[in-house]
Amino acid sequence: MAEIRIMRRVLASNDALASSQLEELDRNNVLSINIMSGPGSGKTSLIERTIEALGKKCRIYVIEGDIQSNLDAERVAAKGAPVTQINTQGACHLDGMMMASVFPQIDFPNVDLLLIENVGNLVCPAEFTLPAHYNVTIVSTAEGSDKPVKYPLMFTKSDAVIINKIDLLPYVNFDIGELILAVHKLKPEIPVIQISTKTRAGMDEWFAWIEEKLAV
Repeated sequence: MAEIRIMRRVLASNDALASSQLEELDRNNVLSINIMSGPGSGKTSLIERTIEALGKKCRIYVIEGDIQSNLDAERVAAKGAPVTQINTQGACHLDGMMMASVFPQIDFPNVDLLLIENVGNLVCPAEFTLPAHYNVTIVSTAEGSDKPVKYPLMFTKSDAVIINKIDLLPYVNFDIGELILAVHKLKPEIPVIQISTKTRAGMDEWFAWIEEKLAV
């Protein structure tokens, strides 16, 4: 019971910190999107394509979360967007404390869209609130269509779900209908966007979703 109480206090403290950080973003009219998925689902590729498509329409800043390395941050920087790397040193998620270490470095009055790439994990990131207006979960066709059943909290906490790597559908055992049905059982109205970051198929729907949120 003591461990449960400690965990509740940790989560409550993180929620309060993330809420204050979100207020800072609101004061500066910055839209923040937290992108979550398992490793290799295509988070960084999605961010790269988003920068390519929207980088001239809005000012994008990226926060990259990884246990180690700055490989993904280097990819983002190569697309021309400013980026900050957070290495969690073993932690399986980003949280408000980690955000607190990088927020002072960001010139938010000159940012329109903040993209946060969370650590590749379908469990922990769903438990820790970040200063994000929207949470997006990516599932790739290479992973199988059972993820909403196995990891329901991740999908319940999401505001949109992306199915990536649809170009691989002829070669993998993935049932799109099964996944969409499972997602909508958890959250009936959530949009499910089917894309391929490789071929660019379906990407316009994703860009339109972001632009709609930016216009609010």
